[in-house]
Amino acid sequence: MGLIGEVLMLPFAPVRGSAWAVRQVLAEAERIYYDPATVRAELARLEEQLDAGEITEEEFDRREDELLDRLETPR
Repeated sequence: MGLIGEVLMLPFAPVRGSAWAVRQVLAEAERIYYDPATVRAELARLEEQLDAGEITEEEFDRREDELLDRLETPR
C-alpha cells in the first residue's frame, strides 16, 4: 500500500490496533486453555470435587471427557 493508501486508511488505525489486541488476547487465552499443565490441574480439582462429594459420578465423567478432549486437541 502506498503513501496515499496509508493516509486514507489513517482514520481506521484505532480499529486495526484494537483488532490486533483482540487477536493477541484470544491467542493467549487459547494457549492457556489447551496448556497440558492447566488441564491436569483442572483434572486434579475435578477429582477432589468428586472425592468431597461435591459432584456426582456422571458429572465427573462428563467433565473429565471434556478435559481429556482438550488434551488431545491439536493446536
